[in-house]
Amino acid sequence: MSGVRPAHSPGLGAAPLKKHEAEQAIRSLSTTWAATVSENAKEHPSFSDFKAWLSSQSYSHYLSFRSVMGADYDAEMWFDQELKQTWRR
Repeated sequence: MSGVRPAHSPGLGAAPLKKHEAEQAIRSLSTTWAATVSENAKEHPSFSDFKAWLSSQSYSHYLSFRSVMGADYDAEMWFDQELKQTWRR
């Protein structure tokens, strides 16, 4: 999972996360998360469970980027695409 790092304290003046950087990370982390859940959970992956996992792994900063539709909306779309769940949308 190259390029995906847990949060750190960047201090003042740190550049905000860019949307394309967040997308790369969320897509990669979605498949990483899916490998850690039960077969039953893989059948109906939960974005809220994924978000909780991101937080517990210190990756929640990847949900902080500027977006017209909102960061959660975009991240859930990428999550669904990676896990082949777009039929739910």
